Amino acid sequence: MTKHMSHYVNRDLSWIEFNRRVLSEAQDPTTPLLERAKFLAIVSSNLDEFMSVRVAGLQSQMKAGYTKIDFTGYTPAGLWKRLIKRTTQMVSEQYRTYREVLRGIAKEGIVFRSMEELNLTQTAAMERYFHDIVFPVLTPMAVDQSRPFPLVHTKELYLSVLLRKENESVDEEPYFAIVQVPSILPRHVALPVRSGSKRSEFILLEDLIEKHIGTLFKGYTTFAVHPFRITRNADLALNEEGAEDLLEEIEKEIRRRRWGMTVRLEVDKGMHPYALDMLKDELEVGDNVIEIDGPLDLSFLMRFCSSLPNYDNLRFERIDPVYPREFDDDDDMFQVVRERDVLVYHPYESFEAVTDFLVQAAYDPEVLAIKMTLYRVSGQSELVQALAKAAESGKQVTVVVELKARFDEERNIAWARQLEKAGCHVVYGLIGLKTHAKILLVVRREQDGLRRYVHVGTGNYNDNTAKLYTDVGLFTSHPVIGEDASALFNEMTGYSAPYEWRAFGVAPTSLKEKLYALIDREKEHALAGRPSHIIAKMNSLSNQEMIDKLYEASQAGVKIELIVRGVCCLRPGVPGRSENIRVISIVDRFLEHSRLMVFSNGGEEEVYLSSADWMTRNLNRRIELMCPVFDDRLRSMIKNMLYLNLQDNVKAHELLSTGAYGRVTNDLLPMRSQFEAKQIAMWKTYE
Repeated sequence: MTKHMSHYVNRDLSWIEFNRRVLSEAQDPTTPLLERAKFLAIVSSNLDEFMSVRVAGLQSQMKAGYTKIDFTGYTPAGLWKRLIKRTTQMVSEQYRTYREVLRGIAKEGIVFRSMEELNLTQTAAMERYFHDIVFPVLTPMAVDQSRPFPLVHTKELYLSVLLRKENESVDEEPYFAIVQVPSILPRHVALPVRSGSKRSEFILLEDLIEKHIGTLFKGYTTFAVHPFRITRNADLALNEEGAEDLLEEIEKEIRRRRWGMTVRLEVDKGMHPYALDMLKDELEVGDNVIEIDGPLDLSFLMRFCSSLPNYDNLRFERIDPVYPREFDDDDDMFQVVRERDVLVYHPYESFEAVTDFLVQAAYDPEVLAIKMTLYRVSGQSELVQALAKAAESGKQVTVVVELKARFDEERNIAWARQLEKAGCHVVYGLIGLKTHAKILLVVRREQDGLRRYVHVGTGNYNDNTAKLYTDVGLFTSHPVIGEDASALFNEMTGYSAPYEWRAFGVAPTSLKEKLYALIDREKEHALAGRPSHIIAKMNSLSNQEMIDKLYEASQAGVKIELIVRGVCCLRPGVPGRSENIRVISIVDRFLEHSRLMVFSNGGEEEVYLSSADWMTRNLNRRIELMCPVFDDRLRSMIKNMLYLNLQDNVKAHELLSTGAYGRVTNDLLPMRSQFEAKQIAMWKTYE
C-alpha cells in the first residue's frame, strides 16, 4: 500500500463500485436478456437514490462551507468532483450496454420503434391513442414574464419545448415551455403488429408526445423538443424534538421535499443551447448536468420487462418458494415452535409462513397480546390486516412503526392510520432513532402458564421483497429470547431502565459493545493458539471503529471472511494490517440482504442473525437487534448458507486492497451460490 493511501475505502466511492457490479450483471452475456434489462433499471434506481441522498448531502456541506477531511481522506468538494466524474462514466457505460441489450432483444422479436419507422396502420393507431388517452392528461406550461417557471418534480420526465410564432423571424428570442410526460401512463406503448406475428413492437411515450407536440401550441411552430429530468435533495430534515406530532411533521417534510435543492439535471444529448441554459438558470443546478444518449431514466425497463407475456426463454428460470416443511404437517404453528426452533430461508421458502403465523395468532382465542415492529410493508399487506383483526377482537396489539423509512414515508403514514383506526396501539419509535429491528412477539395463554413466541428476521415484514431478497427468519419459543423480546418492546414503547440483555444485542445501547467483545474474544483465542475464525455477512461495512477492531483481530491471527454486498470501507489484504481478511460481494438475481455471523470461539461456536449492518447509523442511530441461534441444526444450516457464498466462483467479486473489485476465478467447478442455496430450503440440509 502506497504511503498516501488511506487505511479505509471511502464509503461513496465504494458504493460506486457496488453499482458497477450491478451494471456488470447487465453486461454479462450469460444473464438472460430481459434480466439484463432489469439490471439496467436497478442501476438507474440506485443512482437516483445515491444522487438524492449522498451527493445531495455533499452539496449541502459544500454550500455551508464545510471543508473538514473525513476519515478516508476526502473533503466534501474533492469527493464530489470524483463522484460526478465516476457516475458520468458509469452512465455512459450503462447506455452502451442498453444499446447492446436493445439489439439483443430485437433479434428475439422485441423491438422499440421510432415514430418515423411506423407503418400506416401503426401511425393511425398511435394517433388515436394520443388523442384519446395521452392528450387529455397533458398540460403545457409556458414560461414568460406573467408565468414564472413552474415546479419541476423530482425524478419525473419532462419535455422542454422551444417555439416561435408562425411567420416570426428566426432571429427573435424563442418562446419556452415545458410539458410533463405523465407518469400515470406506461413509458412503453404497444404497437399493433400483423395477425399471427410473434413480434412485439413498442414506442416510447415521450416520442409519441414529441411527434404530436404541435397540438398543444396552436399558432406556434415548435423547433426544438428535448427530454429532461431533475433529481432533488430527498433527505428529510426532521425537527423531532420540537414536533408535537411526528406523523404531521413528516407529512410537512414530504411536501417540502418537492422544493428540495436540485442535485442533478439529466438532458437529452444535443439539447438546444437556449433550452439548456434556461433550465440551468431556473433550476440552479450548477455543473452537475449529464447528457444522455438514449431514453432518460432506464428504470422504466423494470415495469416493461415484467409486463411482457411469454418470452420465458429470456428470463431466469422460475423459482417457486416452498412452504417450510416443518409447518407442512401440522396446522398448529404454535405446537411446532413449542417443540423446536424453525429457521425460514427466503426467497427459497415462502414468506406465507410469517403471514400465517400472525394470522393464526390474530384468530387464536388463547393469544393475549401481539407486538411487532414494522419498517417497510407492501401496499396490500396481509400482516396489517391481521394486526387490525387482532385488535378488533380485543387482543392487546402494539405496533412500533418506523415512519421515516426513506421514500416509503407516505405509505407508512397511510397504514399507520389504518392500524390506529382498528384499535392498535401505534408507537412511532424513539426521538432521533429509526426503528430498524425486525421482531414479532406473541404472548399466549397455555396450560402451564403464559408462553412467548418470537419471530426475529434479517429482512422487513414485506411479502414482495421476500420474493426478491435473501433473508432469514427465526421462529422460537426459547424463554430467554422471549424475555429479551418483552424487554425490548418495553424500552421502545415506555419508560424502562437499561436492561441486562441475556441473549440479544440491541443498538444503540449494547450491540456495538457486544460485537466488540465477540471480536476481542476471537483475538484472545488466536493469541492463545486456539481456533479463531469470524464469518460475517451484511449489506454494508463502513463504521471506522468496527473496521479497526477487525484490523486488530487480523493482526492477532484471526481468520476473517466477510460477505459484504454493498459498501465496504475496509481494505483487505494489506500486509501487517489485514492480510487475514477476505471480503467478497455477491450480486445475482436475488438481492443478498441477510445479516449473519459465526464466531468460532475456540471450538464453542456461536451463530447470530441480525437486522443491523456494521454502519455508524445502524450501530449508533437506530434500534437494531442481533439474536443468537441456539439450535445446533439451525446453526449448521446458517453455516451452510455462508459456506456456499464463500465458495461462489460465478457471481462473487473479491475486494482488492486498492478498493477495486475483481471477479472470483479459480480452477474449481462453477459454483453459483444462489442456485445451490435453494437445496438448503428444499431439503433442509442441516448436517
